Amino acid sequence: MNRFLADFVPILIAFPMVLPVWMISYFALNQPFALSVVISLAGGVLVYWLSSVYFSSRYLKKHELTRKEYQYIKKNLIEAKPKIWRVQKALISVRHISSFKQRKDMIKMIRKIYSLTKKEPKRFYQAEQFYYSHLDSAMELAEKYVFLAQQPKKNRELELSLTETRKTLKELTNTIEKDLYKVIADDIDNLNFELDVAKQSIKTRKESQVIDESRRLK
Repeated sequence: MNRFLADFVPILIAFPMVLPVWMISYFALNQPFALSVVISLAGGVLVYWLSSVYFSSRYLKKHELTRKEYQYIKKNLIEAKPKIWRVQKALISVRHISSFKQRKDMIKMIRKIYSLTKKEPKRFYQAEQFYYSHLDSAMELAEKYVFLAQQPKKNRELELSLTETRKTLKELTNTIEKDLYKVIADDIDNLNFELDVAKQSIKTRKESQVIDESRRLK
């Protein structure tokens, strides 16, 4: 269950409970109309709260996180979102054809790290350097480059600054690529393990076929 469902399902459970509770209170228990409304709303809130606690606990258990850890990660993701938007906005506005692919790759990797972390919050711990340092650097450099590139007149010093900034952005792209590999390192290891198992299985099957064929020939 993802976080959206963990937040949304309790609403789906609680909302339909309001009317039955009101009907029971008003018709079966002969409570006043206003009091029945209050009771039904209170019942809905109670069901929502209990459902939220249950599904939230399931979500945290699935991702092996404590509530405190999740809140900490969530806070960092909330802070990262506008930074990512600023990086993307700045890099898209750059008019430098030869660095287009590099800028596109940086945006793609940044968004991938964010989406993976949002989907599986525990991955945050593999991307701490990205969130604490590299994302901020990307934002500052990208916006600095845009500011310099938009100057109406460019002298030699400004051109050198632009060149140096492009070079640093390229290096930072390589760093963010390493961040992404850290985030998916476990997936790569699992895939390699599964490949080894599959290869061994194929090898064993082939050896068995050879043995069976030899027996038939005898």
